[in-house]
Amino acid sequence: MAGKAKKGGLGRGLDALIADTVPVVKEESAGINAKEPDENTIIYVNINDIRANKDQPRKNFDEEKIRELADSILEHGIIQPLVVRKKGSFYEIVAGERRWRAARTAELTEVPCIVRDFTDEENMLVAIIENMQREDLDPIEEALGINQMIKTYGFTQEEVSKSISKSRPYISNTLRLLKLPEEIRQMVSAGKITAGHARAIINVANPEQQVAIAEQVFSDGLSVRDVEKLVLKLNKPKKVPRKKVKSPDVERVENELRELFGTKITISSAGRKGKIEIEYYGHDDLNRIIEQLKTVES
Repeated sequence: MAGKAKKGGLGRGLDALIADTVPVVKEESAGINAKEPDENTIIYVNINDIRANKDQPRKNFDEEKIRELADSILEHGIIQPLVVRKKGSFYEIVAGERRWRAARTAELTEVPCIVRDFTDEENMLVAIIENMQREDLDPIEEALGINQMIKTYGFTQEEVSKSISKSRPYISNTLRLLKLPEEIRQMVSAGKITAGHARAIINVANPEQQVAIAEQVFSDGLSVRDVEKLVLKLNKPKKVPRKKVKSPDVERVENELRELFGTKITISSAGRKGKIEIEYYGHDDLNRIIEQLKTVES
């Protein structure tokens, strides 16, 4: 099966994909119809012939950091080439979208690239692993990437662990973030609360309470320890008051009075005191009961 072959190939790490000591071809910019370069050759590609990978796990890009990188590129150039693949009439980015965005901001017309012959699945897997190894993803993006490796490409948690050099508990704890409501996931992605806060909130069963705690974390600046204490308090079993058991004699009198007055009558006591409650269901019913009481009195 193709999936097994890919896992073995990617196990070599990203160094085999992104080399910076290979020959550079720069006689002219390489267009989409240029002669196919050797996979170990860096070519310069017209920036308008490159497209972002719509399936890549990283969705959020800090515009300020992109501008900072653009300034660095203007001063030092692009130190590490992009990895791309041909797709129809353009090149699609496999690794290096942040550099590509910064190059556009710097108004470069071409960027150094290594062209790889990847399938759609290989392209996605490399994008996921490359972002994770470089810690370019926020916790939710990382969780979605891991989940895609498992659900779409059949990786086990052990294989994911080896691919991105993270422990098995780290993988499990990261995947748990996907159980949270969308509102909380957005707060984690935006940096309003940390993944540690989110993992503590998961232990509350009620989604509405989860969101309320997340908002309290953001507004009040609660620590992870504060959240753990709050969750422990919420999950503490509540004491249910014991229902007083009436004596058979009291129940017998209640039944006799119900028969006599044709309505529900309750006798309750507290020590030597107590009360008798007579229910009525409308003005006419009240008058009927009053007349009956007058009869008893007489």
